[in-house]
Amino acid sequence: MSRRPLRPAASAALVSAALLALTACAPAAEEAAPDAPAPVSTSPTPSNIPTFSRAPTAVRLPADCKAMLSADVLSQLGAVPLNDPSLGVATGVQPDGSLICVWRDPAADTTGLTTTVSRMDRGPALDMLNELVATQGFSCYTPDAGTRCEKTWINETYPVNDGRTLYWRDDVLIDTQYSNLAPTGYTASIITSIFG
Repeated sequence: MSRRPLRPAASAALVSAALLALTACAPAAEEAAPDAPAPVSTSPTPSNIPTFSRAPTAVRLPADCKAMLSADVLSQLGAVPLNDPSLGVATGVQPDGSLICVWRDPAADTTGLTTTVSRMDRGPALDMLNELVATQGFSCYTPDAGTRCEKTWINETYPVNDGRTLYWRDDVLIDTQYSNLAPTGYTASIITSIFG
């Protein structure tokens, strides 16, 4: 039996039917193909990253020059006057909460010590301590969970030792400058009083 060529109308109908069958298997335009499962990520998304605001330091600055010293240190200071008004310098608790303690007899030419306990952020404190090391020859080490820098020298006028000791920890700076008066354990006593 001989085949007759398909008429254009019949071949168009067959192509249309084939297309219709294929289209029926594909998802409709409104229907989205199921998404592939999202990859599991162990890193948090930006909305899940916790934000921490810096809490105020829990360390309380001392408000009494004698109360922050041990009985042993106080006995070494003996009768040296504390915060004598005739010295004409700011002493005691300051408006910013810092404490200035001046142990000095106004009649003495050089003997005395001055301690300031204040708040100082880590960046400025470490910059200052590094500057003292670089330009003035201070030695620094890290005792009692803080940073301590110190230097002693001979007084320019009198044959006595002068010096300066700084201790920084938890945004608190203890800065003591002295001349011919350096009680043993002085700075350690203040550290214990403040930090326990």
